[in-house]
Amino acid sequence: MSAATGHALGLRGLTRRYGSFVAVDDVSLEVGQGEFLTLLGPSGSGKTTILMAVAGFVAPSEGAVLLDGQDITPLPPEKRNFGMVFQGYALFPHMTVAENVAFPLRVRGMSRAERDEKVRGALDLVQLAAFAGRLPKQLSGGQQQRVALARALVFDPNLLLLDEPLSALDKKLRAELQEELKALHRRIGRTFINVTHDQEEALSLSDRIAILNHGKLVQAGAPGALYDRPRTRFVADFLGKSNFLEGVVRQPHPGGFMLEAGAAQLVVALPDGEPPPAAGARSLLSLRPEKITVLAEGEAAENIVEGRIVSWAYLGAGFSLRIETAGLGEIRANLPTWRSAFAPAEGLPVRLGWRAEAAVPVAEDVA
Repeated sequence: MSAATGHALGLRGLTRRYGSFVAVDDVSLEVGQGEFLTLLGPSGSGKTTILMAVAGFVAPSEGAVLLDGQDITPLPPEKRNFGMVFQGYALFPHMTVAENVAFPLRVRGMSRAERDEKVRGALDLVQLAAFAGRLPKQLSGGQQQRVALARALVFDPNLLLLDEPLSALDKKLRAELQEELKALHRRIGRTFINVTHDQEEALSLSDRIAILNHGKLVQAGAPGALYDRPRTRFVADFLGKSNFLEGVVRQPHPGGFMLEAGAAQLVVALPDGEPPPAAGARSLLSLRPEKITVLAEGEAAENIVEGRIVSWAYLGAGFSLRIETAGLGEIRANLPTWRSAFAPAEGLPVRLGWRAEAAVPVAEDVA
């Protein structure tokens, strides 16, 4: 396959209505050259509608789709030169692997010799050259997914669009193919746009994630930034798990503020330059379970809350604990099991601790 430079995509005020229902609501987004962007959200959030609008299968009610700054909104799908991999792969059952991969080239009128060369390159890329003569029914689900990828890449597309391509696979195979897909993206340098509702897949694969809810773009950013600094309750709750602590701001604190939450006085740190909320204002914090520790006797922490274990589960790499506290209600904590001196038990009293920067202020969601 020929080397290709990734193309940049822009969405400008993209809106799609179906009668009174707004499936996509004024979404503007930039996708950089060679970037792997994932559209993430629950069912009905608008992510697939956006992908179909990018592909040209859905016409926006308002707004525009730009490729390298040029408006391509009026172009039909066949004029956009985008590769697409669907959830069900959509392979032709009566064609061999090589014939499936060659199909887009035949449609474009490419010569047999040139087709054969490009098909060999595409199958080498996805490590399926030895399977060229097989039918789809003779392949595993993971191999079929690779054939679909090869077919989408064989004609050197400007973008590769992925509509939940791994969702039909079991968990172990899905994790393996996530690694392969990420490595493939790095090798070929094209721009990938992926749709999924799987948070782990989005975190694992993406350079950036755009989180959608009710057709609106809620927050976009690098996976680590979204996970560690969510802006809203929805983002914190949807992208992983979180405890939510609500209270009243009592006073500024160096680099942050003090929050009175129930009987607890919590120290909250803020990023450099971010002003603290006013004293007396209500504040909502997101606290990830893995950022909480169970303190040994006499051990100190910036924030300490006492409680009692209600239930616990062994998850292999860690323990998941539900702890009832006097002032903050139920808190969930995840602790590593490897070389842990802590042995959980129902009813066991515990002291929980976390650093000041572990709890992040988030906004309540607006209906």
